[in-house]
Amino acid sequence: MNLSDFDFDLPEELIATRPAIPRSSARLLVAQGGRTVDSHVHDLPGFLRPGDRLVLNNTRVIPARLSGVRRRDGEQGPTEARIEVTLLEPQGDGSWNVLAKPAKKVRDGEEIHFAPGFSARVTGRAEGQLNLAFSLEGDDFDAALDAAGFMPLPPYIAARRAADAQDRTDYQTVFARHSGAVAAPTASLHFDRPLLERLAAMGVDFTEVTLHVGAGTFLPVKVDDVSQHKMHSEWGEVSDVAAAEINATRVTGGRIIPVGTTACRLIESAAGAEGIHPWSGETDIFIRPGYEFRVADGLMTNFHLPKSTLMMLVSALMGRDRMMALYEHAIAERYRFFSYGDASLLLPMG
Repeated sequence: MNLSDFDFDLPEELIATRPAIPRSSARLLVAQGGRTVDSHVHDLPGFLRPGDRLVLNNTRVIPARLSGVRRRDGEQGPTEARIEVTLLEPQGDGSWNVLAKPAKKVRDGEEIHFAPGFSARVTGRAEGQLNLAFSLEGDDFDAALDAAGFMPLPPYIAARRAADAQDRTDYQTVFARHSGAVAAPTASLHFDRPLLERLAAMGVDFTEVTLHVGAGTFLPVKVDDVSQHKMHSEWGEVSDVAAAEINATRVTGGRIIPVGTTACRLIESAAGAEGIHPWSGETDIFIRPGYEFRVADGLMTNFHLPKSTLMMLVSALMGRDRMMALYEHAIAERYRFFSYGDASLLLPMG
């Protein structure tokens, strides 16, 4: 298929820059087979059945965006310049690969200062990224990052406003446990404790998995033939307990419904011929039309960017024509799009 097959026109005013409050008051577009229903997230119990299992990504977003100063001694004396850094991925030696703006003016060996006692040295670069060795490690690094960093809002929000203190709450799920993501599993942002309690009371089960969402999730597809696109990799884990819970639900006939494309990609990465297995490592699975889902029976997810790999994933689940019709409906009904936007519940078999 071609990239243009996943394109659509989205009015800019439908890009959400703040979430719905309370979280579960966001709108929910439900697609059950050929049926389409306009609803709200707090009505989710009405579309699920006792014995269904929601798979939740419990990754925790770190405040990965830092504002610093690089200092340099030149012919005209000491100079300073501002630099913005976004952490991408930790390396085995404790350093981090980062995006920096502006990166071209930064020299290897330079120090970037973020806060008193918190700095980093540029140790290399590759493919548009810098490698930074920070002055702190372990718990000291985590504490300094928490104090100095900002939430790494997606580019389509960051272009409209700066991250603020409210994003520390808004851009984090209520069940976040394991730090490491630089982007949120956004479908999960719609859940609050009252909704989780109502779902549990009606007999819906929950399984937690971990996929540390990377900034690569926002990378554009640059090839016309989508089969030639190379997916970014992200680290994830399906524990022994999680695999056993999912397999037990499949045996008893309950539906496996991942919340978010991250949870979906992870459980499909861990799938085998006879169910899902405990698994950990890097996944670069690319789910697009033609893919046969082995674990997921449905998906709860937000509305995605045109021509994105996530638009391809939902098209693989529901069929491209069905998804394009759903998005046309969502735009006409003024649903809010992307990370802080509204949600959809996709159930191909009804």
